[in-house]
Amino acid sequence: MWKDKVHARIHVYIYVTLSTSKTDATSGYFMVVFRAAALHYVEKVALWQFVCSLSNREVCSMPSEVKPRFVVLYGSQKGQAQSIAEGIAEEAEDHGLVAELSCLNQSEKYNLEKENAPVVFIVSTTGDGEPPDNALQFVKRIKKKTLSTDHYKHLCYALLALGDTNYANFCNCGKTVERRLQELGAKQFYATGYADDGVGLEVVLDPWLEGLWKAIKGALSKMASDRTDPSKGDVGDSPKETPDSYIPDVQLNLLSLNDHQSCESVRASVDTDSKYASSSSDTRNAVSDLRPASLAGSPVLASQSHGTASVSTSAPETQTEDAGVPHVALAASLTCSLPPLSESSLNVPALPPPYLDVSLQDVDTVEQIVGRLNDENVHEVPINRAVQLTRGDSVKTSLLLELDISAYPMMAYQPGDSFDVFCPNRATEVEDMLHRLGLQDQRNHHVHISLNKDTKKKGAQVPTYIPQRISLLYLFTWCLEIRSVPKKAFLRALVEHTRDGVQKRRLQELCSKQGATDYNLYVRDPSLSVLELLTAFPSCSPPLSLLIEHLPKLQPRPYSAASSCLKHPGKLHFVFNVVEFPACSARPAGRRGLCTGWLFDLINPGLVFPGKPEHFGSQALPKIHVSLRPNCSFRPPSDLSVPFIMVGPGTGVAPFIGFLQQREKERQENPEAAFGETWLFFGCRHRGRDYLFREELEGFVSSGILNHLKVCFSRDDQEQEEEMEVTTSVARPRYVQHNLLLNSQHITEILLKQNGHLYVCGDAKNMAKDVNDTLMEMIKTELQVDQLEAMKRLAGLREEKRYLQDIWG
Repeated sequence: MWKDKVHARIHVYIYVTLSTSKTDATSGYFMVVFRAAALHYVEKVALWQFVCSLSNREVCSMPSEVKPRFVVLYGSQKGQAQSIAEGIAEEAEDHGLVAELSCLNQSEKYNLEKENAPVVFIVSTTGDGEPPDNALQFVKRIKKKTLSTDHYKHLCYALLALGDTNYANFCNCGKTVERRLQELGAKQFYATGYADDGVGLEVVLDPWLEGLWKAIKGALSKMASDRTDPSKGDVGDSPKETPDSYIPDVQLNLLSLNDHQSCESVRASVDTDSKYASSSSDTRNAVSDLRPASLAGSPVLASQSHGTASVSTSAPETQTEDAGVPHVALAASLTCSLPPLSESSLNVPALPPPYLDVSLQDVDTVEQIVGRLNDENVHEVPINRAVQLTRGDSVKTSLLLELDISAYPMMAYQPGDSFDVFCPNRATEVEDMLHRLGLQDQRNHHVHISLNKDTKKKGAQVPTYIPQRISLLYLFTWCLEIRSVPKKAFLRALVEHTRDGVQKRRLQELCSKQGATDYNLYVRDPSLSVLELLTAFPSCSPPLSLLIEHLPKLQPRPYSAASSCLKHPGKLHFVFNVVEFPACSARPAGRRGLCTGWLFDLINPGLVFPGKPEHFGSQALPKIHVSLRPNCSFRPPSDLSVPFIMVGPGTGVAPFIGFLQQREKERQENPEAAFGETWLFFGCRHRGRDYLFREELEGFVSSGILNHLKVCFSRDDQEQEEEMEVTTSVARPRYVQHNLLLNSQHITEILLKQNGHLYVCGDAKNMAKDVNDTLMEMIKTELQVDQLEAMKRLAGLREEKRYLQDIWG
């Protein structure tokens, strides 16, 4: 009946009404249809022509539809929030809406001061609860104290915050934005979601996205109603329940659905899944709240086309051996599932729309372009010295590298600062990827990337991190994170390029809602790489454009400075453990971390062991690309008289070496000054194997630079335990939090009465959490307060920037 594809639900209602009602009963349904239609055809529509067309049972000249609009704003550090925001914008059309998508730093593209449509914020958190780089200016802008409490009283918003509970300041940026919006008078039309990457974003993300569309339409309906009838209240009032005039609440079972053919037509028109390009985008069947009871629960499988779905109950056929005996898999794996998943119908994300055209251009071998890092803030510096800090039989290998930065005075750093190391993808893995894609003979070809003119992807753009005139080899070496864990949208896209039916089905399972557990178990948890996944599915042959669209930017790796430029002018020290990824079903042999493995291979010929000369000999010094990452908060107190406490087990001690070297120089320059007390809590497995910087730390204690050094060794035996200065009546402290408890009175005195500072550096998943919980208990005990009050005290220390963390997952 309609000339165009049915998108908005109103079309469904009209279609069903006209198909099933009697000729003389048109007036009985007229008000229902008109009421629903009017909301979509409010301002620029010829209503009389619309009414006439309905009464004549045909659409003679349907006016152009004006779709309601809403705004989507995102702040994203590594692309997760941006992906989700883009997915929302893409799906808006399927809901009869128009989404205006912008990054928060694109202030020229949106104006919240005058915005009269619902606004959806998608924001992530980075560092120690900081806003993403592209949201920093927005956060500063809305935090201005000069703004009045009714500055955003007209604004109606919803917010999704992304974070990781392994870090103490969970979703802090999202919480900051929300708190400030409310302080400025903005009203919430949908409950805020706090998605946790520590357990899987989809746990919160999926249901939040599922309810978003109803909330947006409800907000639009209420705002339109308030504009036409101001007596109903302020535009921004949060709707407690969906208004009666809200379109999706028109129930299909109020209409006559006797015509089976009409029901099937309606279902075929609106069965569609969401289009989220996020790794955690298992999505629902969008028609589930529209179809009557007789249709509800019908299994839905994503089809091969963009944004559509088809009904299916099929599963892969059971393979049989020659004797006719069914072959039963004994265990599930990356490539094989078991019932009930293997027999289930699946809800999979709709196919993400492709948006890039990629071609390879041959060049003269003499003039081939290999590319280079040419950012003005990135500098190539030599590694002057490399020292292994742990003994050979230690569980972890810890290394100290000294960089010569004397040629770059602009790289002057402060204690607590970090810097980025730009590492390439491993050469053997790049070669394997080129072979896997069948592009090994085109490695030196130019890569030409442009936008697909027919793409339907909102905000589509050529990746800005891929330079022009680069070779294919350079693209895979320096631009794309080929070790990234494949996201579900990528798995969904791979389905279209997989020939084998069993492998195709398994990829569908892994990206489906029903296969979320398997995805976490076989892809996410073992940190499976894209190359490892493609190796496991040999019949999958994705085009180069698909990888460029879905693989993230190869990110530099940050490291804390482990020195003070006052003590080591022109030098920069840093420490790291060589990361080891264990073998798994899809990874027969373990592998080293990308950057730490690369650095280890780079310096291994000149590595210093105990008793070995500390230089690379006659070899040319290896060089690496680095850039400075100033951290203006994680620094020693500017007031030298303020006491401070440092908690840094393992390589977490690195920045505190810089703190203490700085304090040593300050005391030499100001011998008469009053210096605050210093404490360091350090821990490792064994005193004799991985006690990092032992001689230097004990030297700081001897000279009075460090007043209290508290160490613990989690794996030492009873004999070594006796060497420690712990009374026999107290259990041996195994971890840094145990030593904190033993010194609870002194610590709380420094923090709560002497205006002292506390710094924590190291592992986020366990240590930082345990330290935070221990501090809570210490405050409760020492102040005799309840849990809530202790939390408030600790939050106050964070707010005052006196409890600071430099932690990693």
